[in-house]
Amino acid sequence: MPLPLGNKSDVDFGVGVSDDSDLGAGAGVGAGVGVGVDIGDHPSSPLPLLNSSGHVAHCGRCLDGLPSSLVEMDASRMAIAFYCLGTLDVTNYAERKISSTDRESWKEWIWDQYVGERGGFRPGPFMGSGDSAELLSETEATTTSTAPPHLIMTYCALLALATLRDDYAKLDRAALARMVGACQDADGGFATMPGGGDADLRMTYCAFVVCALLDDWSCIDLAHALKYIQRCRTYEGGYGQTPQGESLGGPTYCALAALHLVPPDHPYAPAARLQPAERHATVRWLVYMQAEATGGFSGRTNKLADACYGFWCGAALAILGAGDFLDARALGRYLAQCQYKFGGISKAPGEHPDPYHTYLSIAAAAIVSPDPGWELQALDPIINATHERRDGQRRMYLLRR
Repeated sequence: MPLPLGNKSDVDFGVGVSDDSDLGAGAGVGAGVGVGVDIGDHPSSPLPLLNSSGHVAHCGRCLDGLPSSLVEMDASRMAIAFYCLGTLDVTNYAERKISSTDRESWKEWIWDQYVGERGGFRPGPFMGSGDSAELLSETEATTTSTAPPHLIMTYCALLALATLRDDYAKLDRAALARMVGACQDADGGFATMPGGGDADLRMTYCAFVVCALLDDWSCIDLAHALKYIQRCRTYEGGYGQTPQGESLGGPTYCALAALHLVPPDHPYAPAARLQPAERHATVRWLVYMQAEATGGFSGRTNKLADACYGFWCGAALAILGAGDFLDARALGRYLAQCQYKFGGISKAPGEHPDPYHTYLSIAAAAIVSPDPGWELQALDPIINATHERRDGQRRMYLLRR
């Protein structure tokens, strides 16, 4: 299942193992028990170094082709590209380890998924409109009539291109703005694709990021979108994926980041601000999501910790200016336990790694800084990009009016 994002032969991703031994076929939950990093249990014991080279090697292997144990992620190849390239960026490997040949090859693959006339990017070359992947040939899948743009994958593509230092010369800004507007539903939320698809706070966040990068909020009904976000708020202080939903770490991050993307001088900026009591309730709920026993964060009340929520909850606290309320060292200890000894980070200790949990764990560490020895680039918690990548994106967008 190659992505394909280019030939990896010229890239030194560090020492790794084959996919058969790392993420072998048929590996199930718990199959990796005992292969995590042993860091000791005492709170005062030092944290180990982050295995950056191993994590980069894992992402390099996944860029070259996903193992069979991650077959369910094949439908989101653009997201895989974002997670893998983001890992290289945050760990400072992007500039040092990516050859110019691979950089151009990966950019070409991403732009091959661009549905220019319809404004955005699709998840991969196999995606069609209402047809199964098996029924679409490569040629058919590349036509705009069978490949609707996907809002989340458009967000992923734009950030991945920023990591590769693309100049966005091929991007049609007006078409992109139209696509975002076409994804907005009558209730104020946003769907994955123009005219349909799943609709929840993930898409609202992606739409707000694009509007912020374009510096153009006229393509959406912002007042209606802000009301949708408010309807997703729960009595606990968190946000559900949809109105009347249960508080979840991911949607809470998406809601808070979206609200903070609204320009302070925008007429609707007051509606995007949390009231003091609301902020207090949200901070309290997020802090309670960190498990005292493990240091990891769970995504819902009374659930087990998962490494990805170190980002979703940790970044949410950072957005609210409440990052000091979490135990950064305890979180770092949990993330270290989730490291796979041959590279990559899993959702929980003893399980197999994947690009999603690898990137979000490293992104969490970049935000909370659990140990000075974990040398990572500073990350903007709102855009979910390194400061350099964020600033480069904004320059490219704002210069191409």
